[in-house]
Amino acid sequence: MKKKQQIIFVLSSLFILWGCTEKPVQTTFTNPVIYADVPDMDVIRVGSDFYMVSTTMHLMPGVPIMKSKDLVNWEIISYVVPEIKDSPAYDLDGGNVYGQGQWASSLRYHNGKFYVFFATNRPLKTYIYSAANPSGKWDKVMELDERYHDTSLFFDDDGRVYTAGGGAVIRLREMKSDLSGAKEDGLDVEVINGPERNLDGLLEGTHLCKYRGKYYMFLIWWPAGGIRTQLAFRSDNIEGPYEHKVILSDDMDRKGAGVAQGCIIDTEDGKWYGFLFQDRGAVGRVPVLTPCRWEDGWPVLGDEEGKVPLVMEMPVSGQKATPLVISDGFDASELALNWQWNHNPDNDLWSLTERKGYMRLRTGKVVQTLFEARNMLSQRTEGPACRGIVSLDVSHMRNGDIAGLSAYCSEPGIISVNMEAGRKHIIMTDRSEEKERAELTRDVVYLRLDCDFNSGADKANFYYSLNNKDWTRLGTEFQMVYNLKHFMGNRFGIFNYATQAQGGYVDVDFFDYTRIR
Repeated sequence: MKKKQQIIFVLSSLFILWGCTEKPVQTTFTNPVIYADVPDMDVIRVGSDFYMVSTTMHLMPGVPIMKSKDLVNWEIISYVVPEIKDSPAYDLDGGNVYGQGQWASSLRYHNGKFYVFFATNRPLKTYIYSAANPSGKWDKVMELDERYHDTSLFFDDDGRVYTAGGGAVIRLREMKSDLSGAKEDGLDVEVINGPERNLDGLLEGTHLCKYRGKYYMFLIWWPAGGIRTQLAFRSDNIEGPYEHKVILSDDMDRKGAGVAQGCIIDTEDGKWYGFLFQDRGAVGRVPVLTPCRWEDGWPVLGDEEGKVPLVMEMPVSGQKATPLVISDGFDASELALNWQWNHNPDNDLWSLTERKGYMRLRTGKVVQTLFEARNMLSQRTEGPACRGIVSLDVSHMRNGDIAGLSAYCSEPGIISVNMEAGRKHIIMTDRSEEKERAELTRDVVYLRLDCDFNSGADKANFYYSLNNKDWTRLGTEFQMVYNLKHFMGNRFGIFNYATQAQGGYVDVDFFDYTRIR
């Protein structure tokens, strides 16, 4: 059966089933609220809508904006930057920005406009972008040749604007009213000194807000011998002095992995929540939603025992679930927002129109490793387990070309089609070591990657098929890792690169995704 006929058959069947069954309303959710790599979140509410920004580092487009009606189901609606051109390293030209690029961002809404404040670690710069419509185009407001680390943007009631951020020592700076930089005669003061308060270790991730006349700063603290812990600081004056309190110290269901770093947010009907994240192995840093209650003017997170519940009632009911990771038949004229490229893409080397219903990936400059190659297309993996299948037409590969599917992190597992001396082989590679190969004599092949994050297993297995039904496992079980070299969770990576001469290409028919709960 042809691909399009299969799709029509499946959609028709789903339509019939939909008409015969009533979809239940989601009344509870399970933490982590997003079981995928969405770190360094900042969340705001505008009316009944919630908006979130997070970190994507070296992936482009970058600085993703997500929207939700219930704090549980999130949809990507835009990216602040389609690419970053401040260094050739973003084009994988003479270097790279793995684990660098855009870091923790601050999202705000003020006088009818949305603002995003973020810094890059290579080069050391800081930016403010704004948009009247967060799902549309974002415009650059400010660019500074200085890095404001983990900084929160804050618009006060009196019209003054501030930033607060840093590491170990938190500094408050007043900004010009047009946001073009720090105000020359404005407030510039150290408001929190970790070592002086016996808060040694990690102290960063500032979120600044105001509630009932008091100023609150939220920071992550990692005490020696302890777990990542969430602190709140409060003061009657923005410049201090600030007193502080531990408002959450809990590792939920993963021993030693403290839930921390994030913000608090309220619903239209006055309920409060904490939106933080947890390190969860190779799947990445995952958002966690926890109850928040006010006690003596402090926002206290967790249940009555200070624990993050695994199962909670929905903050708001009625929103349709929106998948964060999707299947794709590449039939649209534009690439879905769920996809991101490894570094800036070379837009001359990929196409959705050269062969209708396919993503064409052409090889560019000659390289020797996956991480030097332009145009690796990627999506997140999700826990507890998930599966991705890619269909490749490899009939136009050239000698030295390597195309396939990867568990994409700093130490990759790969299943690929390699063209060598006019012959093709399917090869499974663990990091840089070939584990097994099988000769390929067909033009179309299906490659599969299964990821298992249950109980911290972080295992991946690779398979191939000639008919998308009968599967053969290839190579060995792959141990996925998470480290600071890439500083993100493992992703599905679809790639094609040349090691001898450019000019070859592959056509990606579809990516079929399944989340296994």
